Amino acid sequence: MSGDVPERENPGPRRRVFLLPNLFTTGVLFSGFFAVVSAINGNFITAAIAVFVAMVLDGLDGRVARLTNTQSEFGAQYDSLSDLVAFGLAPALIAYLWQLHELGNLGWVAAFFYATAAALRLARFNARLAAADKRFFQGLPSPASAALVVGTVWVMEDLSAFTDTPLVLMIIALAITVTAGALMVSNLTYSSFKDMDFRHRVPFFAMLAVVGMLMLAALDPPKVLLAGFVLYALSGPLLTLERWRRHRSRKSS
Repeated sequence: MSGDVPERENPGPRRRVFLLPNLFTTGVLFSGFFAVVSAINGNFITAAIAVFVAMVLDGLDGRVARLTNTQSEFGAQYDSLSDLVAFGLAPALIAYLWQLHELGNLGWVAAFFYATAAALRLARFNARLAAADKRFFQGLPSPASAALVVGTVWVMEDLSAFTDTPLVLMIIALAITVTAGALMVSNLTYSSFKDMDFRHRVPFFAMLAVVGMLMLAALDPPKVLLAGFVLYALSGPLLTLERWRRHRSRKSS
């Protein structure tokens, strides 16, 4: 009778994932989810800080994977999905719950535009990853775009600004959300800073500048962080214009 029982096919080795880099990626996802929950509860400063924590963790997961040689396709896909939550859905919902809901249909459409732009930005980045110039990004990266949105919320809440004129806050929220979304799907060029080599020696002044920036950030984190990301967002048009000027000068010569 035992001969009538079909033998089970060997399922092969179980697929496994690397724990360490995916822990950081899970931290990104958790921070984005926690930001949404905090915004629902009306804790907008906590929500903004959670998104910035997600940015730090997002910057670490890839580096940890490369340092430990634990890169994988699973990790790359998991990272993109976590980024969509933390830097796409979370900032859109924070902006909507903060001020955009007061604008009715216009408010949720603006929030949806931002979330859609983040999804398109991540999809375009993944599709062109192999052929893209690693030194530059096309369009504002989604973490920087999220920093513009939640940084604005953090600064306005920290200053209790325009409490007597809520319409101004609604206009600010609408403008920053739409602008941040548009920059993500634009063709503007942004530096990725991936060509920087931190292992080489640098001038002493550079070390002093870093210390000075850390001191400023410690004195007033929301304003310093927002100012830094506003400058980065403005660098895109300038860098794109400079690359276009160089390309045109080479063609003319």
